[in-house]
Amino acid sequence: MSNNRRRRLPHQSHHQIVMENHITTRHRKKFWFAFFVLFFFWYMMLYGYDWSSIPGLSSVTHNQSDDDKNREDSLQSIESNPVPQPRVVENNREIPIQSSDSNSVPDSGNAKNQLENTSTPKSDNDNVTVVSDESNNNDPIVEDLPGLEKEMEPSLPKEEQKQEQEQEDKAVTERTTQKPCTGRYVYVHELPSRFNHDYIKECKLLNKWHDMCQYFVNSGLGESLGNPQRLFLPSGWYITHQFSLEVIFHNRMKQYECLTNDSSKAAAIFVPYYSGLDVSRYLWDSDKASVKDSDSIELLKWLREKPEWKFMNGRDHFLVSGRITWDFRRAVDNYTEWGNKLMVLPESQNMTMLTIESSPWDKNDFAIPYPTYFHPRTDEQVLEWQNKMRRQKRRSLFCFAGAPRPNMEDSIRSEIMTQCAAAPKKCRLIECKNDKHNCLKPANVMRMFQNSVFCLQPPGDSFTRRSTFDSILAGCIPVFFSPGSAYVQYLWHLPKDHGSYSVLIPEGDVKRKGVSIDSVLSRIPRSRVSAMRERVIKLIPNVVYADPRSRLKRLDDAFDLTVRGVVRRVEALRKEMKSGRNYSGAFDSESSWKYYTFGTTAEHEWDHYFKRYR
Repeated sequence: MSNNRRRRLPHQSHHQIVMENHITTRHRKKFWFAFFVLFFFWYMMLYGYDWSSIPGLSSVTHNQSDDDKNREDSLQSIESNPVPQPRVVENNREIPIQSSDSNSVPDSGNAKNQLENTSTPKSDNDNVTVVSDESNNNDPIVEDLPGLEKEMEPSLPKEEQKQEQEQEDKAVTERTTQKPCTGRYVYVHELPSRFNHDYIKECKLLNKWHDMCQYFVNSGLGESLGNPQRLFLPSGWYITHQFSLEVIFHNRMKQYECLTNDSSKAAAIFVPYYSGLDVSRYLWDSDKASVKDSDSIELLKWLREKPEWKFMNGRDHFLVSGRITWDFRRAVDNYTEWGNKLMVLPESQNMTMLTIESSPWDKNDFAIPYPTYFHPRTDEQVLEWQNKMRRQKRRSLFCFAGAPRPNMEDSIRSEIMTQCAAAPKKCRLIECKNDKHNCLKPANVMRMFQNSVFCLQPPGDSFTRRSTFDSILAGCIPVFFSPGSAYVQYLWHLPKDHGSYSVLIPEGDVKRKGVSIDSVLSRIPRSRVSAMRERVIKLIPNVVYADPRSRLKRLDDAFDLTVRGVVRRVEALRKEMKSGRNYSGAFDSESSWKYYTFGTTAEHEWDHYFKRYR
């Protein structure tokens, strides 16, 4: 007889036994149903809700599960090859980064005590620039990747956190208490469509190799990216082309809260000319080279004839170009040379020219961020993404996405790719080859950046890269090899204390002195890495352009910071004209990068990066 069958008692009928079995089975089913319902709700509360969004709980949900494990991790391995010891530059003093004693590797218990008792000195100056030091070639390298993976609470000094919060509160107060558009009005020229919209209508002619039409849907954001592999958010992500900024900016301007039809009230005047789309039609087509200056010349002629131009002779006008400055600075009349001469024409010299990369040696163009793939519609989307990046586990120390430049003698990309390949456990690499188009797939690049602590950003064909802003968006600390890649470029969008959010390794040290990138990055203290990453994540609103079809309420995006920078510059020029002074004439164009970055043209340690031979 089965164990599950009840023994029949003498006084029980068969019907009674069946009824008792039925009742028992029904109670058992109810029990398991209730158990699974409770388990489901418990699971959803634990994993389905973002507890980090609740103030005071982010550090618990973020760190507590890994805290004991990471504290048990000891400093495992010691590199055998001696390398130059890096230093941290703080308050103009070079301080060596200390490493563990190579002669004694502690056991797990001692390592735990050491890690708990280690403290990193703080400085009022957050500048950290890693440079090489050849004075000590016997100092070993200590691997600290497990510690770098640990998601720590930001370790910025409390005073600095207080100052940042005060600045944010002040900005919000100004928005709500002042007259909304005091000193912020912008007048937009109604240009003939031949200078903007007609280029989009002929989008198939903009590139010889790719159909650009797909990138101009959704107000210039491109087609929706979706959320492949849950790398992104359910909405707000698009396949945005790196050269589509002028379209995005124009559409964003249409939503600007302080537009005016009265140019006399305007703090600045916007010229919505799609100069990048214009010149892109001829960059690789020598048969049409003779006409590549025509539209820019006609535009400036059109502007000169307007009464708005005559008020300040164009000094209150600004224009956004979605390509780098070198595409508009052909200095000779030989049409077969690269680019057109928009930015060297006399009228352009008076205007404020905004590009995704500016010239360090010219006075009137300023860099603003490349467009990224993220275009939030609300403040909440930005905050949600920031919290997601704070929780992100980063299993690679550093990474690089790019291609070598074998025809460029000074390029360090080959050395970077060689070093990355030599450290496969620490570095991830995506080589951008035309036959695979790996770098053209946003998911490939963003996945790698999200899983890396540092993202290498060497110069390519020019100083800057879109990849810099993709890495910031992914919460990945950018590593630069030239100050021309960011520090003297995006003055309105990135902090002046560049060491607080990035690392600078001189390109000459990598190419000629054999400095190990792995070693330099491994020596940066964990607490410092955590503080830098938090600073990077806080910069995300500064480098994204919100969806032109909506408007952020509390946060300033890249568009807001750009307009603010332009308005302040025009106001300064207006005061100069009234006083009869010309401060921009006080310095040579060759020193523009130095004057705008530091406010002086005195000798500087970066001079060799920007020395030109003419």
